[in-house]
Amino acid sequence: MTQAAAGVSMYTRAQCSSEHQDQLVAQFAPLVKRIAYHLLGRLPASVQVDDLIQAGMIGLLEASRKFDNGKGASFETYAGIRIRGAMLDEVRKGDWAPRSVHRNTRMVSDAVRAVESRLGRDAKDHEIAAELEMSLEDYYAILNDTAGSKLFSFDDLLESGARADAHSDEEPFQGMQDERFKAALVEAIEGLPERERLLLSLYYEEELNLKEIGAVLGVSESRVSQLHSQCAARLRSRLSGWHND
Repeated sequence: MTQAAAGVSMYTRAQCSSEHQDQLVAQFAPLVKRIAYHLLGRLPASVQVDDLIQAGMIGLLEASRKFDNGKGASFETYAGIRIRGAMLDEVRKGDWAPRSVHRNTRMVSDAVRAVESRLGRDAKDHEIAAELEMSLEDYYAILNDTAGSKLFSFDDLLESGARADAHSDEEPFQGMQDERFKAALVEAIEGLPERERLLLSLYYEEELNLKEIGAVLGVSESRVSQLHSQCAARLRSRLSGWHND
C-alpha cells in the first residue's frame, strides 16, 4: 500500500469512528436527561438541572470515545457510569455548601463519637443534642442544614468503586487502600441502628426518594432527611480513625 493510500485508509477509519460516536451521542442523549432528573431529586435545591445535563453530555461524549465493547459491558451501562460521574464531578466542583455546613457536620460527628465512646452503644438523638449543649429542636435544625451535603457525600462513596474502573493508571497501593476503606465502610454500615440501615438500603439499593422512604418508615420527608444526616455523622465518627490504621 502506498503512503497516500495508507493515509486515505486512516482518514476513512477515523471518519467512520467519528460518525459512530455521533450516532451513540444522539441515541443516548435521552439517557443524560433521565439521569439528570433522577439525581436532581437527591441533590440540594441550588443544583440546576441544566448544569447536570451539560456535564452529563460531556460524560456521554467521553464515553463514546473511550468505550471498548471487548470488555463485556454494554455501552448503556458504561455510559451511565460516566454520565453520572461527570454530573457529580460538576456538583463537587461547585462546592455549594457553606463553611457552616462543613463545620456543623464535623461538630455532630464529634458529638456522636464522644457519646458512643462513653456509653458503648448507638447514640440517641437527645444524647447527641445534650452533648452539643443544645435543644433537640436546634439539633434537628442542624441536621436539616447538612442533609443535602450528606446525601451527596454518600453518592461520592458509592461512586468510587465504579469510577475507579475508568482510571487504569491508579497506583496498586491506592487500590489496596480503597479496598480496605470499603471493607471498613461495610462493617460500619452493618453496625448501624436497624432503622438507619433500612434507610440506606431504601435510598441506595432501592433508589426510593425521601418521600417514598418516609412512607415506608412512617415518618415525614423532613424526618427522613434528618435521619440520613445523622446516619452520615454516625458513619463519619466510626470511620474517623481509618486513615490512622
